Amino acid sequence: MKIPITKAFFDESEKLAIVKPLETGWIVQGPYVKEFERLFSGFVGVEHAKAVSNCTVSLHLALMALGIGDGDKVIMPSFTYIASANAIEYTGAKVEFCDVDIRTFNIDVVKLEAILKRDSAVKAIMPVNLFGLCADMPKIMQLANTYKVKVVEDSACGFDAWIGGVHSGVFGDIGCFSFHPRKSITTGEGGMLITKNKSIFQHVSQLCDHGASKSDLQRHQEKGGSLLPDFTMRGYNYRMTDMQGALGVCQMKKANCIMSGRRKIAKQYDKAISEISQLEAPTVPMDYKHGYQSYVCLFTGEENLSNLSIEKVDKLNIKRNIFMDKLEANGIATRQGTHAVHTLGYYKNKYELSDGDFLMAYAADRLSITLPVYADMRDDEFQYVIANIKEALV
Repeated sequence: MKIPITKAFFDESEKLAIVKPLETGWIVQGPYVKEFERLFSGFVGVEHAKAVSNCTVSLHLALMALGIGDGDKVIMPSFTYIASANAIEYTGAKVEFCDVDIRTFNIDVVKLEAILKRDSAVKAIMPVNLFGLCADMPKIMQLANTYKVKVVEDSACGFDAWIGGVHSGVFGDIGCFSFHPRKSITTGEGGMLITKNKSIFQHVSQLCDHGASKSDLQRHQEKGGSLLPDFTMRGYNYRMTDMQGALGVCQMKKANCIMSGRRKIAKQYDKAISEISQLEAPTVPMDYKHGYQSYVCLFTGEENLSNLSIEKVDKLNIKRNIFMDKLEANGIATRQGTHAVHTLGYYKNKYELSDGDFLMAYAADRLSITLPVYADMRDDEFQYVIANIKEALV
């Protein structure tokens, strides 16, 4: 049996919708993109949403719109995908890494406050709502207000992740989402930027379309569309295609079904892993709703992770990798959760960092395991995964 790490939930509606832009001729930033933006903003509960070509450019646009640039610093967690750090560097700003809470995989707010206290060059925080679990956004926003810094939520994984009644990405000045195929809903590639601030939304809308004062769709729907618009700023070509928008509309219409299926599998994992002493299930704090973009557990090898050292992590890492190899040999795809970015060549060398500088991020990198999860995962597939996990750990 072959079990992928995840797979998109498509049916005939996507097949029918994706050809519509070809028939109408609107293939870039057209009516489907506009409808996708409307559906997404309604789902997350925010007025303004702008669809773009991917989440990385969404993060770049967000930082640009907030005036982040040369000489500034942006704090981000060290345990995340490298795109978070890359987006900061695109602006000319410097990355300021912060360690994480290994139980939630999200930024450690105590260590975040310590950085804010000592470094006045910090102009923004980029918390990552990792794997579908919100960071401690109420505390982060409190710190942002105290130290007068901006907040860009990297919600690449944060679709349908909530704290109380507030969706991820809505807490900060701007929230950014991904629709990569590994995400809960997908447009192939694609991203979305959301904000409560109308002027930020207008600024971003221009930036992502070469700096044009009005979009092609807007121009063609108005009188005088034969004339090109003015360009009042240097912009980028970060637009979403209408084929992607068509996929997005279909995915939003079945979002509740997709998320229900993913949460059902996650709940089954929670129960099964509670009986396996070498693994630790994801932590979900009270009043948080996990989106389960990925189901990421910790390989503990029955060790106590409260007193970690690099030596202990490295020993456990060898065992984790052997365990993952055994699952792969039986057709079950797994992944480490994501990177400890400070250990990757470019950032390690540029900022003169060592692996132990952010120990919890290092441990999360070396000990996390992503298990397969997708909305239509069958019971026999799930049972096959669990049976092989138990056998591999004997």
